[in-house]
Amino acid sequence: MSQEVREPQQQRSIDKKNRIIEAGYELFAKVGYFNTNTSEIAKKAGVSTGIVYGYFHDKRDILIEVLDIYVDNVFYPVFEMFDKITAPVDFDFIITHSIDNAVTVHENNAAIHEALHSLSSTDKTVRDKFMALENDMTMRFVAKLRSLGYDREDIFERVHLAMETVQSYAHEKVFDKHSYIDYNRMRKIVIDMLVSLFKK
Repeated sequence: MSQEVREPQQQRSIDKKNRIIEAGYELFAKVGYFNTNTSEIAKKAGVSTGIVYGYFHDKRDILIEVLDIYVDNVFYPVFEMFDKITAPVDFDFIITHSIDNAVTVHENNAAIHEALHSLSSTDKTVRDKFMALENDMTMRFVAKLRSLGYDREDIFERVHLAMETVQSYAHEKVFDKHSYIDYNRMRKIVIDMLVSLFKK
């Protein structure tokens, strides 16, 4: 029978739980989700393993909390960029900045990124969180473009396709690293293709 977890009420207990989540984030990002165990998270957080199990059923529960931090850290700069876009819309700048930011994010969060995306195919909670994030990004970017006077019948399809292409390029460059591909050349092709997608 699994131990019942509790939601901390006092600030001291809340701080302990947050330390556990932060320790999980650091370890998942450094050595990967599958190479980290609960004892290591407890040690990093400065608490006993029993304390960890007082707040979380298992390592996966910690990962779900970590996912929220990951999303905030990774996508806040993207949303911040959206907010700063002004008319006339400079698609060259937006797309170039988005591609370079996506590559940096993949590089800086490689271990945790791989873990989260591998789990998204089997874990409904993780998958739903990523789906909600994709939806939010698409809706926010479309709303921003429309507020600046850019609109078209297929705007949702074009924005979503652009997002998928940027993520695919970043994943290819950081993780796949095919020896026969010149990634600077591919970057230019992707930028030109996506700028053309919005300027047509």
